[in-house]
Amino acid sequence: MKAIDSLMNHLNRKTCIRVCLGMVLLLNLSLPTPQTGQPTASLLAQPPAVKTGDWPYFLGPEQTGISAETGLIDSFPQSGPPLLWEKSIGTGYSAPSVLGNRLVIHHRPEKGDDEGKEVIQCLAADTGKELWKYAYDSDFRDPYGYNNGPRCSPLLTEQYCYTFGAQGKLYCLNIKDGTLVWHRDCLQEFDVPPGFFGVGATPILEGSKLIVMVGGKPDSGMVAFDAKTGKTLWHNVGKDVWNGTSTGWERMPVYKWRGNEKISSYSSPLVVTIHGKRHLLCLMRQGLVSLNPEDGSLNFKYWFRSMINDSVNAARPVVIDDKIFLSAAYQVGSALLQVEPNGNSYKELWRNPTNMMTHWSTTIHHDGYLYGFSGRHERGATMRCVRLSDGKVMWETDGAAAVIDKIQRNTLTGQFLWIDSGKTAPWPLYGRGSAILADNKFIVLGEKGTLAIVKVDPKEFHEVCRTSFPQIKYPAWAAPVLAHKKLYLRSESHLICLDFAKQQSKKKE
Repeated sequence: MKAIDSLMNHLNRKTCIRVCLGMVLLLNLSLPTPQTGQPTASLLAQPPAVKTGDWPYFLGPEQTGISAETGLIDSFPQSGPPLLWEKSIGTGYSAPSVLGNRLVIHHRPEKGDDEGKEVIQCLAADTGKELWKYAYDSDFRDPYGYNNGPRCSPLLTEQYCYTFGAQGKLYCLNIKDGTLVWHRDCLQEFDVPPGFFGVGATPILEGSKLIVMVGGKPDSGMVAFDAKTGKTLWHNVGKDVWNGTSTGWERMPVYKWRGNEKISSYSSPLVVTIHGKRHLLCLMRQGLVSLNPEDGSLNFKYWFRSMINDSVNAARPVVIDDKIFLSAAYQVGSALLQVEPNGNSYKELWRNPTNMMTHWSTTIHHDGYLYGFSGRHERGATMRCVRLSDGKVMWETDGAAAVIDKIQRNTLTGQFLWIDSGKTAPWPLYGRGSAILADNKFIVLGEKGTLAIVKVDPKEFHEVCRTSFPQIKYPAWAAPVLAHKKLYLRSESHLICLDFAKQQSKKKE
């Protein structure tokens, strides 16, 4: 609270010099290095290899927020990149997924014929035209008053579209026409305690297995299904894994299983190859487990959770060679583990309670540095660069420094304006933002809709440009999606498509 008030007051003082604002600001938010020690293909969970430009999984082709696309714009004007199309959609926090020219968005309309349903909708990625849709009933209500739509992103292959709804309904559809292949009602079929915010960990594919964080008791925290038929193949993680685990907590140094624990988190699992061995990494509610993706057997576990009951793990593990970076808010912080060559143990290289406290957006690694957003609340949240080797914070920013001398606030409307043009300016703070990395630049989306390009630089923060679109308002909590030089942003009411292609100069005839 004090940090944001101080910053916003500072912004007021700067603009007062120019325009005498008198009110207190209103209160009411080169190619990247793959994150694996093996060739890029070892991180991909679904053959054949994803074509450059596709974004068929949560957090993109390598499931890390990193794309190999090039030829993207380096900056844009105050009005932003060209808007190619927009579409009104229902609520939800799931980002769209794109394979070829098929985009699938999972949402929940609040009115119309599909009210009271979760809708899986396939659109032409270049135009937004509907190709097909599939709807099913949902009466989910978020216990904390957030929106009632799906939280998990669709997973796309050449044959199938997989989705996981807010009530744990797992669907496999034919990607060509949206017809039903199979479905499982995980909350009904497994003994799953109610989650804080519904179901929110996106499933992944490993060969012919669809691996899902179900969260069932006593030992079906993780479940593998046959990707073609939906048949259960194996399940693991629960009481047998966590009972008796060392916690590091003073009041409970060894965890005693009570039987009513939540097991799942909001962190999507990830399969990687480390020291030649496949690891299914799952940051559960209690902490990290590494499983053998073939049979679900346990490799190792690491307690990593808050002592606060109403808390979650939500950011995905980040893998750099044989190291695993974890981060969480709620007074947890971050840790760096190094997997031993045997694949069944690890060393804790460092742990820090304050250097990176990620609420939900997964940190991105690039050339020995971690870039991400730290903070439990919108106020006080910052974008940070942390050195991988020792966890040192190299820089942090709330985003306002980039525009502190360029914007002013209308004292009557509370709206920010560009000083030079008088036009509407984006919200100055990123809050708990999201970022993706492509073409050696970060594409940042703040939670109040601020869209920015930020240089990749471990020495200092440097924002190149920013804009915003009225369709993308708070809470803009789904990370940007980049596919075939188009950027897709979603809010609780809209999906927009922006042209992010660098314009080539016309050749002389």
